[in-house]
Amino acid sequence: MTRTLPSAEARIPHDGDSLRDLRRDLYAAGAATALVTAAVLIGRRIQDTDHTLRVDWPPLLASWGPHMGPGTPAAVLVAAATVAYGPALAARLRWRPLLLTAWATSLAWTFGLALIDGWQRGVAGRLTTRHEYLQGIDRFHDIPGTLRDFTHHILLHSPDNWPAHIAGHPPAATLTFVLLDRVGLHGGGWAGAWCITVGATACTAVLVTVRTLAGEVLARRAAPFLVLAPAAVWAGTSADAYFAAVAAWSVALLALAVTRGSLTAAGAGGLLFGLTCYLSYGLTLIGLIAAAVLWLGRHGVRRRPMLLVAMSAGAAVVPVVFTLAGFDWWEAYRLLVTRYFQGAGGVRPYAYWVWANLACTVLITGLATAAGLRRTGTVLLRRDPADRGTGRLALLVTVAVLSLLVADLSGMSKAETERIWLPFALWLLPSCALLTRPRAWLVAQAALALLLNHLLRTGW
Repeated sequence: MTRTLPSAEARIPHDGDSLRDLRRDLYAAGAATALVTAAVLIGRRIQDTDHTLRVDWPPLLASWGPHMGPGTPAAVLVAAATVAYGPALAARLRWRPLLLTAWATSLAWTFGLALIDGWQRGVAGRLTTRHEYLQGIDRFHDIPGTLRDFTHHILLHSPDNWPAHIAGHPPAATLTFVLLDRVGLHGGGWAGAWCITVGATACTAVLVTVRTLAGEVLARRAAPFLVLAPAAVWAGTSADAYFAAVAAWSVALLALAVTRGSLTAAGAGGLLFGLTCYLSYGLTLIGLIAAAVLWLGRHGVRRRPMLLVAMSAGAAVVPVVFTLAGFDWWEAYRLLVTRYFQGAGGVRPYAYWVWANLACTVLITGLATAAGLRRTGTVLLRRDPADRGTGRLALLVTVAVLSLLVADLSGMSKAETERIWLPFALWLLPSCALLTRPRAWLVAQAALALLLNHLLRTGW
């Protein structure tokens, strides 16, 4: 059992809260709906007139195509069961069985949504398209040689330039699929199953973090929302779900380290953070969330300063290995920026995407999260010293929002953020623990995900 910080339990709102609070939650959800509506209507006009958005169904990289598939009954069943029994089970189950149940349910939800598009299109074929990682694994026969030569193929006009997703990420992303192939797990089916299975563990990592830093009551209330996240539409199947899980476990291990004083957890958390930075350049911003964890656990760090040494040593492992192998992260990132503006990134208008990206965030986190963020702001403004649990949760969620906004303002995330921002969006969902009437909000979450996946054909 994980030990929580002292006095970290929360005062949880109850169903008897005033109608004024409920109205404010609905106002927040309404504002989020208006943002999405504006992004759709304005985006449609820009795309029809200027053709600069480079997406078929703005603000999402998707096309209109109502359909059903073999995953439809499973996804509906998981959604109905989670709405009906999720909050009660989350409150009653012992902690470790709850984590296992959350992971299994998240896995079933993600697979069910992916299989609405069928096995080939929804899972096996996702990572084999011309932009994806499996297109380049045959060029990694000599891994050290490929790493030394990696930056020479990033630019769009360079000889044998890498496919978009390989060029757009440090090589640890592609190496994951190279290693899967070498151990006998060949092809897109295994690669897709890896991303979904590992990606589904991210919800348990967030639960561990919330329980450790903000208390078990809040973690249990957040569990059904983490399981039934609309983000699962894009987690199945994309490598970003796998990246999100690695990043989430790095934060969870750091939280355990600062509360337990564990050098092993500190080193492992640092190691995963280093790997996170070599899976995606933008995920260096997870460092902001990690910094919030260190701040919340600063008393533990003061008691055992060697934790910082262990974290730093762990974080250095992956960068040192790749640097010694000949890969220059900073040079690769510089070239990636150039490549980004050589392609669609140089055409897509910043003035639209800087706010439409936030509409994408609404679609992957749901209207419940919009209401949860409203309550998060209220907690921060109230600053009740007797309510430490919700205050800690609010700080963690707020820093996640900040990291997402930094990514947005950078201009390096114009479109496709429904997929790219999965590692950040995951940390907004715990704000739903502050909501009353959880079943009603869970219905809204599930309905959004099912509608999106049945009405649109997502792709990248």
